[in-house]
Amino acid sequence: MAIFTLEKQEMGQLFDTLLHKGIDTYKKKHSKASLPARVEAEKKEKSTRQGAVFVVRQKADFTANGVKGYIVTSKETLLEDAHTLTHFTPNVYRTFSYTDDTRRYIHGFEERNLQQINTFVVDIDTKKYAVNELLLACMDESIGLPTFIVASDRGYQLYFVLESPLFISNKENFRGLKAAKRISDNLKRSLQSIEADLFCNDFGFFRLPTEKNVVYKDFDNQYSIAALIQWSMRQDDDLQRPLFVLPTKKQKQSVVHTEWFDALVHTVNIKGNKGMLGRNNTLFTLALICYAEGWDLERTENFLDEFNARLQDPLNGQDLYAILQSAYSGKYNGPSKEYVEAILALHVKNGTEYTVSFGSRAWYKFKKEREDRTRSHYDEWEEDIIGYITAEKASSEPFIWRSQKELCEAIGMAQSTLNEVLKRSTQLVKTVTGKGRGAKTGWTTMKLFIQYAMELMNTAREKKATYRKQLIQVIKEWTEELEIVAGYAPLMSYLESLFFKESPSVIDEHRIRGSS
Repeated sequence: MAIFTLEKQEMGQLFDTLLHKGIDTYKKKHSKASLPARVEAEKKEKSTRQGAVFVVRQKADFTANGVKGYIVTSKETLLEDAHTLTHFTPNVYRTFSYTDDTRRYIHGFEERNLQQINTFVVDIDTKKYAVNELLLACMDESIGLPTFIVASDRGYQLYFVLESPLFISNKENFRGLKAAKRISDNLKRSLQSIEADLFCNDFGFFRLPTEKNVVYKDFDNQYSIAALIQWSMRQDDDLQRPLFVLPTKKQKQSVVHTEWFDALVHTVNIKGNKGMLGRNNTLFTLALICYAEGWDLERTENFLDEFNARLQDPLNGQDLYAILQSAYSGKYNGPSKEYVEAILALHVKNGTEYTVSFGSRAWYKFKKEREDRTRSHYDEWEEDIIGYITAEKASSEPFIWRSQKELCEAIGMAQSTLNEVLKRSTQLVKTVTGKGRGAKTGWTTMKLFIQYAMELMNTAREKKATYRKQLIQVIKEWTEELEIVAGYAPLMSYLESLFFKESPSVIDEHRIRGSS
């Protein structure tokens, strides 16, 4: 059941937020918009390329013979037809057509035909979690709050909308698409506690948002692709997997087809003598070369197994696998040209001098271990503060009471760093009670505050008391001077929708105030 219903005009805002300028605002023919509005829209859209989205009328239209549906090229059409549709592609395609003369079956929604990615969508294929549980999981375990949530008969779909679309091209072997798919995978992995579907199509069809099925919204909550990439890389660090290696330009030939590589892999008398570049260094270097070539782990493992088996003094399987894992950890910038040249000079005795080159390659840079950096990232300081608050708080309230100086000393951070963290944070909540020397500063997190409020609500309900009045009084006391560090006033509005189901005058009187 929806927690709230969108106003009709908000649907236009939703599709503007979601689709950006990926499709036309108005129909080319038979538009109901005024002429000045159409002219103004056309002027704005001249600077961008418009594509199309695909829509279907019912889930049964996904058939074994193809997808029955039609192509939509304007937001006006989408808004008019929304009540008759069930699914659509929220990301925009540049190529679109019908497969038959009757225009019943649509074609072109392959990933490589994507024009722009507007949003990442995570599918939760169960209804056993409440909306507030989805939000808490997003805040605590993933990138942050979604832009909006759509309910379906069997579950929910969480939309994480981009501030600006990621445009897809075929340059550099669809580099942007590959990065986007890894982000999508990490988003789904981060939400396994609420049973996110790992195998849902990254950029396919999803439930069409309507006035009745959107159960949460915060249109101001959008994500930059740069922030998502950084977050995704941290997730990869935790999983000890690299993103991938991408060539900056096409090479005339792959490294594995060069003479020096062929000579190296056909050398069998490489031994592991102490003090010289031998068997282990060679295997590690070959693994790094395969990694740089973009081979997957299984392919490289098979290749190294064959190479190792040909050696006169092969390495045992356990040590070989350890070398492979190290090479694919993402901690290394690639094979060393000097190492390869030295190995060739030491072990390839055929009188040939080889020129070793790896060409020009671009690598996703992986952050160093934290202790190796002179300055920790602000998001890591935020995690330290959250961990400290969670460990120190009493069970009776969500806040800990510390001065800024006390908080900084406990965590080991400079006050200037704390001030910068507070400016950037999307998770921390600060409140000050009293004045002058009697003032106290309280610290908590969005998650802890919402959990506390939910516990109060459930306790009051169980006792069949007048829980609304109790909650209004308690939350009013906590939030008289509450500072929502990241400006999450929309989330506070959501809390109000849960707790303050009274007249607008009561809501206004007891409104939770957030600073943005």
